[in-house]
Amino acid sequence: MTPALDPRQWRLCIAPMMQKTDRHFRHLARLLAPHARLYTEMLTARAILRGDTQALLRHHAIEQPLAVQLGGSAPSELAAAAGLCVAHGYQEVNLNCGCPSDRVQAADFGACLMAKPALVAECVQALLEAVPDTVTVSVKTRLGIDDLYSYEYFAEFVQRLYASGCQVFHVHARKAWLSGLSPRENREVPPLEYAWVYRLRRELPNAVIVINGGIVTVNEALSHVREVDGVMLGRAAYDNPYALAAIDAALFGASNDAPASRADCLHRYLAYVDDELAAGTELHHITRHLLTLFQGQAGGRRWRRELSENAHRPGAGREVIEHALAAMAAAAPAPDAA
Repeated sequence: MTPALDPRQWRLCIAPMMQKTDRHFRHLARLLAPHARLYTEMLTARAILRGDTQALLRHHAIEQPLAVQLGGSAPSELAAAAGLCVAHGYQEVNLNCGCPSDRVQAADFGACLMAKPALVAECVQALLEAVPDTVTVSVKTRLGIDDLYSYEYFAEFVQRLYASGCQVFHVHARKAWLSGLSPRENREVPPLEYAWVYRLRRELPNAVIVINGGIVTVNEALSHVREVDGVMLGRAAYDNPYALAAIDAALFGASNDAPASRADCLHRYLAYVDDELAAGTELHHITRHLLTLFQGQAGGRRWRRELSENAHRPGAGREVIEHALAAMAAAAPAPDAA
């Protein structure tokens, strides 16, 4: 029997984002948001099975609780990939039914799967059979695609997957257009319909429903968790990562593990940087995630410029980050004399 889930595990989630939520960013996000549930970039089942599995699934213990998002539509491949993810310590396997990119559609997965609820149900069942009861299988979906767009269609899609055994749903509260809009435009142009997600939560009271799309501020997050089980932050978390600290504290209460400031977070992160550099990671793969850490702060532009210009240099080390921090402080206006 599947154990009952604690919805608080999903109260704050950091969305899977291609070329964004790699292990370097996830480590930073964990320092900022001690209670958040983190998600990998979408990894295709086929890449995990045929590619460099160790590199794709590598992560640090600090990232837990950690979920892997899988892309695919072949139940057997998804099941085999999920088994490898479990062996690598992932606590959740999330099936992507929301990405509208042309390349993903060509491979027959992502948002186009919303037109194939029977196949998605087979995929969910295969995943559930492949993982132990301690590992959650979840689905990330949209409200609909193209002309398959009504509350009734959306609810029936989710309810079918719920009947197949899936208990956790992350809902990007927009439809997706499979042609005519870029992935970025599909994150911005279709209108948000939060009320649909709230209604779904009322109609499926035993499911865990997490809302995604357009959530930026603490007040917005607090408003949503009065209606659903949790919020999932995407680009807002990446474009201004320090905001995660305030949202985590608002949703869970103050934590002794949280950094006291941006600089405190950075100093903690430097230990990770040292370990990665010693393992052969090039600095610019790490610092690209730090560019917006001082978003909106005095000297923040200087910080970004120093990292952008110097982190790619051969042999670049932590001194680049330390110099950028000092340069930012020097560029900031002096406080008015008392």
